[in-house]
Amino acid sequence: MAVFLALYSVIAVRLVSLAVADMAPASHALTAADSVSQSRPDIRDRNGVLLATDIRTPSLYAEPHRIYDVDETIELLTAAMPEFDTGGLRAKLRSEKRFVWLKREITPAQRDAIHNMGIPGIGFVVENRRFYPNGGLTSHVVGHVNIDNAGIAGMEKYLDAAGLADLHNAGFARGGDTAPVTLTLDIRVQHALRDEIASAMETFKAKAGAGIVMDVNTGEVRALVSLPDYDPNDPRTALADDAINRISAGVYELGSTFKAFTVAMALDSGEADMRTTYDARSPIRVASFTINDFHAQRRVLTLPEVFVHSSNIGTARMALALGVERHQAFMQRLGFFNRLVTELPESADPLLPRRWTDLSSMTISFGHGFSVAPIQAAAAGAALLNGGKLIPPTFVPRSRGAADALARQVLQPRTSRMMRDLFRLNVADGTGGKADAPGFRVGGKTGTAEKVVNGRYAKDKLLTSFLAGFPMDNPQYVMLLMLDEPKGIPETHGYRTAGWNAVPTSGRVISRIAPLLGVVPVFEQ
Repeated sequence: MAVFLALYSVIAVRLVSLAVADMAPASHALTAADSVSQSRPDIRDRNGVLLATDIRTPSLYAEPHRIYDVDETIELLTAAMPEFDTGGLRAKLRSEKRFVWLKREITPAQRDAIHNMGIPGIGFVVENRRFYPNGGLTSHVVGHVNIDNAGIAGMEKYLDAAGLADLHNAGFARGGDTAPVTLTLDIRVQHALRDEIASAMETFKAKAGAGIVMDVNTGEVRALVSLPDYDPNDPRTALADDAINRISAGVYELGSTFKAFTVAMALDSGEADMRTTYDARSPIRVASFTINDFHAQRRVLTLPEVFVHSSNIGTARMALALGVERHQAFMQRLGFFNRLVTELPESADPLLPRRWTDLSSMTISFGHGFSVAPIQAAAAGAALLNGGKLIPPTFVPRSRGAADALARQVLQPRTSRMMRDLFRLNVADGTGGKADAPGFRVGGKTGTAEKVVNGRYAKDKLLTSFLAGFPMDNPQYVMLLMLDEPKGIPETHGYRTAGWNAVPTSGRVISRIAPLLGVVPVFEQ
């Protein structure tokens, strides 16, 4: 009795001392569940629509040293989950390790079935699994994560590089209380753009298609589509060869779309104005190379006529008049000599000619021999329309003031005003006529380029594009749309050029998205 009394007295004294003692700083030891339960912030579009979120899901593990009968354990596990490979399962359960994963991300029904079996040495960890409610609709922007919930593509990878991974490594950002991330995307515009491109691919039997819509005054990307895309809920589909992001990770010769930049260069230099003429009566021959016009007029053309009729000869003469050095300097000023850096980690370097000769200048003037990422062309196109300011594109919301602080003046405002007139003229009375969306004053420049196959241009493989802006009296948005290897159909009389496929597709897109973007239609007589 004396011994027990002494023991209880010690316990009582200890309880009193703990009750009156100051609390020590809280500490937290990471458990196995913590180490694989990285919490990621929700990702939303600019209107609050959910694009990515975490859901809790069980995973199955084993502690081999606690398993008494391997054969019985295998029999029970395969009864609940027939997809298990018996040989692989046996190897894991007989290993010397104290912890092995058996299956990540199982269903609640599978967890309940195995739990009810009461198998010694078998347990569960609840992990965070990333879920993308819109599937492939935003895959090339939002990106995806790996099995450990770490970002490996798109904005998911950007968030990790911007500090989220460091928080996870330090033991923070695991409780699901991180603030949501808002993107510049508008899911309504994204859907309309994807829907029309997919429809055009089916109509014209194109192998791929892509498009981007961007605010010309802030650089905010409202939509980015590249088809075929993939399902981020199944990251294995991202490994397909044709699932790349063509807008930022691919480089292309964009054909006559580049004539817009050549004309802007001529106007901005002061060497040309709207009354300047160019002799397009006959082809230009340089050594064994001949420059001809697809829509040959066989006459002297004014500068607006060169633009409207998409004259290769006219733009080649513009480039020759300015010379190689000035042409190079202008293209560099527009950012075409460097890889464009945005939040998306997937980006590509432009492909420049090894030697920039007079012939190089002439072919580059109409979009051959010079390959850039379409997002670069869209950013430069925005500069043609917004008063001459080159603003880097962004997928994170940015104010007008912040955009102006980042902008570089690459054109004179008067040049931009003239380019707006030419863009509108080309839709009203030129190769872009089928893009006209009543009420929204669309302007743009078409492009049709032969693709390079085995080092040679293939006449039967075309890349068609349309660089558009709207509304042209006060441009707010720029759009670049591409179709890869479209085919001629009876409705186009067999023609495969941009005016018959990329242009009408762009017109339908603008008719759908302009009201969503707040562009007020104006119906003129």
